[in-house]
Amino acid sequence: MNDALAIELRGLRKEFRRGALVTRAVDGLDLDVRRGEVFGLLGPNGAGKTTTVEICEGLQTPTAGEVLVLGRRYSVRAEALELRRRIGVSLQETRFFEKSTVREILELFRSFYPAGRSVAEAIAIVALEEKADTRSVHLSGGQLQRLAVATALVSTPELLFLDEPTTGLDPQSRRQLWEVVREFRAGGGTVLLTTHYMEEAEQLCDRVAIIDHGRRIALGTPRDLVASIEGAHVVEVVAAGLDRLGAARLAGLPAVTKVSGGDGAFALTVSLPHVAMPALLDLLQRERVELTGLKTRHTSLEDVFVNLTGRHLRDEGTT
Repeated sequence: MNDALAIELRGLRKEFRRGALVTRAVDGLDLDVRRGEVFGLLGPNGAGKTTTVEICEGLQTPTAGEVLVLGRRYSVRAEALELRRRIGVSLQETRFFEKSTVREILELFRSFYPAGRSVAEAIAIVALEEKADTRSVHLSGGQLQRLAVATALVSTPELLFLDEPTTGLDPQSRRQLWEVVREFRAGGGTVLLTTHYMEEAEQLCDRVAIIDHGRRIALGTPRDLVASIEGAHVVEVVAAGLDRLGAARLAGLPAVTKVSGGDGAFALTVSLPHVAMPALLDLLQRERVELTGLKTRHTSLEDVFVNLTGRHLRDEGTT
């Protein structure tokens, strides 16, 4: 046991059985989440993120492995209540009684705990003061998500679990929730965040683990993981004739370190954009390939995932 850690996972495995069919959702996962950090768990749908989080929350029992949360080996059945008094949970989707107001919903959740924040304070944290007496059915998607986070914060948790908290939200609502997370961390709280939005992870997380098929394939700060890719920039090029040229020919251009994509759209990881771009445009002109789209950007965590797996985070469609 390490007192500096909020979560310790060792050899975590979770299998689901349906008759003779066995699905392994988590496959020997080792993970440490330090107290006082925002830790991101990244991966495509079906990677095992939600299953891992639900085991840490005490909602599922692991098939094998060791799970310590806030320094304790909690039993899912015997100690679930004690664990849930110390954590806050915001699920991927939360449904409230449509005719209940924001204030009434938070009063209900506050009644579950012997100590915690006042309802007024919880409402203020998520900036819903003007909606305090509004029924939940009349709230926007972003307001409902902030209300869900408020229900998780009303007990003054030590550890906050946020499972895909901004999925489907507009950019403004997403950034409002980011501020809530930052303020919680600034107050000494720990956050385990699952997301497939790379910008979100880069903005919020002190460290991230990328998981795929239930296994951890990368771990580090967002900056260190991005720096692990050879080449600091990506050139995205779209042209109908690119498949005729092929990835190998594009990879042979000067300053190009990696090429991915297909079907007329390729991403070139480059070390020197001012060298790679003229060479690319010259090749397209010589081969009479008509360019339909071209942009450059810095490498990101999405590129890290593609570099490790050959796929984009949203390539898989099942949860």
